[in-house]
Amino acid sequence: MARTAKSTAATADTPPMPASYEEALAELEQLVGKMEAGALPLDQLLASYQRGAQLLQFCRTRLEAVEEQVKLLEDGQLKPWDAA
Repeated sequence: MARTAKSTAATADTPPMPASYEEALAELEQLVGKMEAGALPLDQLLASYQRGAQLLQFCRTRLEAVEEQVKLLEDGQLKPWDAA
């Protein structure tokens, strides 16, 4: 039972995913800036890295979904932007 409480607490501490790709990218850029500044304590650095990995996956998933939509619009072929 302690394991369930711990995983529930971890979920409660995790911020929700942003509503859009742009919000996720902005948060990711902010995290990277803080990490590159080197001013974060080790625990915060690890938490920032984990959040960054989540945001990166979110952005990749959104980009893949948009790419699939473009393929559908272009009859199954992804064309370069300059050819449009």
